[in-house]
Amino acid sequence: MTKYFLQRTLSKSVSVSGTGVHSGKKTHLTIHPAPENHGIKFRRIDLPGTQDIQAIFKLVVDTSLATVLGNNGTIVSTIEHLMASFAGLGIDNALVEVNDHEIPIMDGSAKVFTQLLKNAGIIKQAAPKHFLIVKKPIKVVDKDKSVIAYPEPCFKITCKIDFQHPLIGKQEITFDRAKNNFGKEISQARTFGFIQDLELLKKFSLGKGGSLDNAIIIDKDRILNEEGLRYPDEFVRHKLLDSLGDFSLLGMPIKGHIITHKSGHTLNHLFIKNFLKNKDAWETGPAKME
Repeated sequence: MTKYFLQRTLSKSVSVSGTGVHSGKKTHLTIHPAPENHGIKFRRIDLPGTQDIQAIFKLVVDTSLATVLGNNGTIVSTIEHLMASFAGLGIDNALVEVNDHEIPIMDGSAKVFTQLLKNAGIIKQAAPKHFLIVKKPIKVVDKDKSVIAYPEPCFKITCKIDFQHPLIGKQEITFDRAKNNFGKEISQARTFGFIQDLELLKKFSLGKGGSLDNAIIIDKDRILNEEGLRYPDEFVRHKLLDSLGDFSLLGMPIKGHIITHKSGHTLNHLFIKNFLKNKDAWETGPAKME
């Protein structure tokens, strides 16, 4: 009898509260189990009667500072770290109830969300998991930035960055879904920014919730956080975390190897659009367990 990878959800509901990095508002969210083929959806409980927002690329309305989803005028913002946790742990179906427009930033990583989902318990469902299976290379390029997908028997993502800063420079890391090391190797990597950018954001009433408690803040030649870095290459690990969240908006897990070079939310979403247009380069279907 053929065995396929099965869809997964939570065994119980879990809740957490935190501050939105841009709004500065305290937000509460609850993540519930969901039935097969439900996908990940967001519900604004502060706006009763509004439609749930599916976590899918065609509902992305902004990628300038964070990934923002919108549906009939209702938005939910800064979803990428929570979406990375769902993707990194292989969770297909969940309903996220939130009482404001912005998902809390927590410590700037996906650590809290990942632990929360693990604590809830992750269970297999009866229906097979469907994959987007890469059959031939797909590429998008913007000057010196690029995203490429290659055929591969399982899901891998390689992230490369290159910052003209003495504390960052060139870094590269690969995440292999088969090794199941998201919680330890990727989820704890925090977002980062430069002190001058944070000051500029606050001038425009953005980044109101940003602080040394939820981001690595970099000056010209030093890191301002007293505790330093969690990993020597924490910067590229966080970029990979963001990419996992972005690519999860394809709506199905990928069977292939994605390589990003100096990419960000905007190019990642351009890649998704290009990927789905090139229908001869991929197919959908369940995947057999070896």
